[in-house]
Amino acid sequence: MLQDLKKKVLEANLELPKRDLVIYTWGNVSAIDRDTGLVVIKPSGVAYEDLKAEELPVLDLEGNQVEGRLKPSSDTITHILLYQAFPEIGGVVHTHSPWCTVWAQAGKAIPSLGTTHADYFYGEIPITRKLTKEEINHNYEKNTGEVIIETFEDKNPSYMPGVLVNNHGPFNWGKTPQEAVSNAVIMEEIAKLAYYTQSLTDAVKPIDNSLLDKHFLRKNGNDSYYGQVTK
Repeated sequence: MLQDLKKKVLEANLELPKRDLVIYTWGNVSAIDRDTGLVVIKPSGVAYEDLKAEELPVLDLEGNQVEGRLKPSSDTITHILLYQAFPEIGGVVHTHSPWCTVWAQAGKAIPSLGTTHADYFYGEIPITRKLTKEEINHNYEKNTGEVIIETFEDKNPSYMPGVLVNNHGPFNWGKTPQEAVSNAVIMEEIAKLAYYTQSLTDAVKPIDNSLLDKHFLRKNGNDSYYGQVTK
């Protein structure tokens, strides 16, 4: 089971440069085996072309490395906190993809302006508050996870599979590492569309709630009917 998870995490990480979400060693994907509570993640500072499934670090949900000689990503504790807080997710991805990072650096949430956005994200994609100086200087990665969780106190992570960390960049998640990467790709495209839309007119308004409901729930609701759905 763990070998299969390592293979999936490797494939998901290799998808990031293919989709132009990362350059060099930026970004990381992880996945969790919920039965064992073990997390597999990209090793820190290793080029994507040098990744090998058998060398991916494995950690428990306390952050202890239980397998692998390579040091795990510096963002590992952020991933682990998200797995602890959101039991429905199975994969997490962090990138510095350009369009999402533009919004994060501006400290702005991504508004829900059309049905492309509404198909995948149920409303405005949130931006976290800024970390305090104390939070930055002590347990930075842990506090990054905590501020994401704080932002989702009144949100459903299944309905909003991504967030912008203020001054930093995007985190995404999904039921699997592949779904997490797919959500990251889609959020990057949505960020670009929103930027260009607002550049055309600053009078643009968020999508009407009835249209937001229709597009999101026909794909993701209890009575979804988009695609080859079998009841």
